[in-house]
Amino acid sequence: MSSFTPYRSSQRAGRDRFPQLLRAEWAKFRTVRGWVLAMAASVLVTVSLGLLIAGGARSTCVTWKGEGPCPAPLVGPDGTAVSDKYYFVHQPLKGNGSITARVSDMTGQMRLPDAVPGVRNVKEGVVPWAKAGLLVRQSLTQGTPYAAVMITGSHGVRMQHNYIHDVAGGPVDGPRWLRLTRSGDTITGYESGDRKTWTEVSTVELTGLPETVEIGLFATSPGALWEMAQAFAEATATFDQITLQGANGSWRHDDVGVSLGPDGKTLHHPGGVVESGDKLLVTGVGDIGPATVEGGLRADLMLIGGAVGLIPVLVVAVTFFTTEHRRGLITTSPPAEPHPARLLAAKAMVVGAVAFVAGLVTSGVVVPVGLAILRANQNPIQPITLDTELRVIVGYAALTAAAAVLALGLAALVKRTVVAIGLAIALVVVPNLLATAGLAPWLLMITPAAGFAITQSVPTFAHVDVDQSLLGGYYPLAPWAGLTVTCGYAGLALGAAIAVHRRKVPR
Repeated sequence: MSSFTPYRSSQRAGRDRFPQLLRAEWAKFRTVRGWVLAMAASVLVTVSLGLLIAGGARSTCVTWKGEGPCPAPLVGPDGTAVSDKYYFVHQPLKGNGSITARVSDMTGQMRLPDAVPGVRNVKEGVVPWAKAGLLVRQSLTQGTPYAAVMITGSHGVRMQHNYIHDVAGGPVDGPRWLRLTRSGDTITGYESGDRKTWTEVSTVELTGLPETVEIGLFATSPGALWEMAQAFAEATATFDQITLQGANGSWRHDDVGVSLGPDGKTLHHPGGVVESGDKLLVTGVGDIGPATVEGGLRADLMLIGGAVGLIPVLVVAVTFFTTEHRRGLITTSPPAEPHPARLLAAKAMVVGAVAFVAGLVTSGVVVPVGLAILRANQNPIQPITLDTELRVIVGYAALTAAAAVLALGLAALVKRTVVAIGLAIALVVVPNLLATAGLAPWLLMITPAAGFAITQSVPTFAHVDVDQSLLGGYYPLAPWAGLTVTCGYAGLALGAAIAVHRRKVPR
C-alpha cells in the first residue's frame, strides 16, 4: 500500500459538490494498487477456505449393509429438516375426541464423558429436552403433522406441533395431568396439578387432518450433548389414570423411526413399554423437533472463513483514511479543499460500496459452488430456500460493507493506523473466532461480530439444545437483528468521527 499518490481535486470550493467528491474518492481508491489487491485477497481467502471445507467434507452413515452415504434429511411440513423418532403407545381416533393421563414420573439414562478411558460412563438422569406426554398425529409416517403436550426434563410443560413450534406451559414440580383434545383440525393441550383445575397450554391448527388420526402416549430423549456431539440418552415416563374419549380399542406399540435390521431387530437402544396394573411405563430414544445438526451440512459453513477474509477489508478501510491523515490532507478545510466531515462521509460511501461488492462476489461464489460440491460428494444438505440463500449471500455483502465503514470510523477517531486496525480486528474478527471455537458466544450479541448472524442458514430453535459454537450452527441473535447491531456500531463510529472533524474545522 506504499504506492499511494495523493489525488487532489481540480474543482474549486464553489464547485465542490458531493457527487464530484465521491468520484474523486473512487478515483483515488482504484489508483492505489495495494488497496485493490487487498480487496481481491479478501475474496480469495474466504472463497478458498469455504471451498476447501466443501471439498473435504465426507458424511458417511453406518447401516446394516455397512458404511455408506447418508440419506437425505427428513423434512417436516414447512420444509425444515426434522427429527421424528420416539416410542408411541397409541390408538386410532375417528373424528373428535381426547386423551387424558397423569405423568407421575420421568427417569432415564444418559452417557457422559468416560471417567475411565474406554469404559462407558452411563448415569441415571434425563437431558433437559427429554419429552414424555400425549400426542396426536396424522399417521405414523415420519415427518407428518402432529401436536403434543408434554413434560420435559428441565423446561416444564410444553406444547409443540409440527416440529418447529413450541409454547411453554407451567413448571413441573410433581405429577402432572395432561389432556389433549381434537375438534376437527383444532388441537388443544391442557395441564393440571390436581385434575380439577385445568389450564390451557396452547391451541393449534393442523390443517387437513384426516378423519382418523393416531392418539396416545409417547416418550423420547435427544442425546446428551458433550464434546460437540450427542451421546446416548433415553427417557422413561410413567403414565396412569389414562382415559380416552372417542377411542376404545386396544393399545398399539410402535418405535417410530427406529432402524431395523434384516432380522427385524435393532441394536441401537430400542424403545419399549411395560404394563403394570393401570400404569404404562414408556421408554423412548430420539427426538421430535428440528434437526439442526443431524439434518445435514449447512450453507453458512461455506462462509466459516469470512472472519479471516474480513481482515484485509478492515486494513484497507483504515488506511483509506490514515494514509491521507498522515500527509495532513484531512485536517482543515482550505478554500480549495472539501470540508473534512464531508470528505469522511464520501470515503465511507466509497469504501462501503467497494466492500459490499467484494463481499457479494465472495458469497455469490462460495455459497452456491460450495453447496454444489457438497452435493456432488453425496453429503446430506440442510434444506435451504432460495430466499434464505439470497439473504445469506447479500447479507454477507452487507456485513462486509458495515465492517469496512466501522473500521474507517475508528481510524478517523484514533488517527493511528495500527491502533485502528487492532481495534477493528478485536471488535469484528476475534469474537467470531472465539464463537467458532465455542468460547464466549455471548460476544456475538454485544459486539460488531453479531452481524455474522446474517449468514445463518438454519434457525436456532430455543427448544433444541446444540453446541454453542458457530460450527454447531449456534447464533445467539436472529439474522437481521445481528446485522442491525453491526450497522449500529458502524453508524455510531462514523457519526462520532464526522462530529469530531466538523468541530475541528476553523470558522
